[in-house]
Amino acid sequence: MSTNEPQVCFTKEMQKDYTILIPNMAPLHFELLRALFNAYGYHVELLRSDGQAVIDAGLKYVHNDTCYPALLAIGQLMHALESGAYDLEHTAVMITQTGGGCRASNYIHLLRKALKKAGLTHVPVISLNMSGLEKESAFKLTLPLLKEAVALLSYADMLMILGNQVRPYEVNPGETDQLIGQWIQQLSARIVPRRPTKFEQLRQTLSQISTAFAAIPVQRTQKVRVGVVGEVYAKFSPLANNHLEEFLRSQDCEVMLPGLMGFLIFKVDNRLEDIKLYGGSRAKATLVRFLIKYLTNIESVFLDSIRVTRQFSVPASYMQIKEMVRGIIGYGSKMGEGWFLTGEMLELIAHGYENIVCCQPFGCLPNHIVGKGMIRKIKAKNPIANIVPIDYDPGATRVNQENRIKLMLAVARERLEAAYPAPTAEV
Repeated sequence: MSTNEPQVCFTKEMQKDYTILIPNMAPLHFELLRALFNAYGYHVELLRSDGQAVIDAGLKYVHNDTCYPALLAIGQLMHALESGAYDLEHTAVMITQTGGGCRASNYIHLLRKALKKAGLTHVPVISLNMSGLEKESAFKLTLPLLKEAVALLSYADMLMILGNQVRPYEVNPGETDQLIGQWIQQLSARIVPRRPTKFEQLRQTLSQISTAFAAIPVQRTQKVRVGVVGEVYAKFSPLANNHLEEFLRSQDCEVMLPGLMGFLIFKVDNRLEDIKLYGGSRAKATLVRFLIKYLTNIESVFLDSIRVTRQFSVPASYMQIKEMVRGIIGYGSKMGEGWFLTGEMLELIAHGYENIVCCQPFGCLPNHIVGKGMIRKIKAKNPIANIVPIDYDPGATRVNQENRIKLMLAVARERLEAAYPAPTAEV
């Protein structure tokens, strides 16, 4: 698609005095990425706008047949640009671009179309991708920056996963969130440009985080344990899923979200599966294998760090999840979250989170196939599975979504009470 106007690129000169706005997909992960970009000399602001105003902005500039994550991401950016809070002569916007079969490849074109409609074609658009797209931009994902980004994503996964295992049981309400805030500040302050975190530093820091969470006083009680899966944006973003985690916690549940690192390894591994299925150069296969080994080594350090205190449930590794789906769904199913979404559900069930909310954003066909479409097969293999797919779109009401989740939770509570009956009073 063409805007019929020359595209404005982000230049090296703009780095000095331009504010770069980025939509918020995963609060903890993107907070650390914001700190990373700022440490490398960019002025990046993470948008925190929420609610109907963002949706309305998305509907104004994006066709309502477009997938819901695109509508929200672009809506959040356009809402910010029209808010009057920024100098539009010194503001740029950033959006991810996958380069694959997902519509996320076209988000950037939809964003440029929205800017044209709003009369803001002078605002530079930065593509955040690792596929070689938009090469003319001065915003570069250098090797040191990428290595540090991977380390920060593993830290964010640790904060999220351990935080979710501690928060429902904390003796002093708010202590978990306070600790997460402290670690976000510490980790942000430790970033040194062009000096990415070494493996030993990573191991030490992850172990320190694990030990810190283990020190929070808790009172363990029997609670309904709920896993959350789905399209990656809808799974992590409170804006996209109507604050699903917050709602589940209000229902006295322990919530578990699989981390982002597994999804990252999955995306790299897909390159190798492509070569196996369709052929490719030996050099490319060697490079991909090296990247997978690098990422799985970090994953191994991450999992070992959770085991340090022996207090927490340890997620399965990527390769273990890959083995779980064998015979259930093929590895060639890789658009969007692909077979990995099915694998996440199987992994959650194996670790005691058999109650699952599957977030299904409107317009994401791959997600519906490997999510909603696989539920019957998952239940056939795991009769205890209690899975509810929830559709998220501009017209869906929060009340209806939450009522469907409550029905799933009612079944979960009945099972919990049957497994752990309340003690009867002695006569």
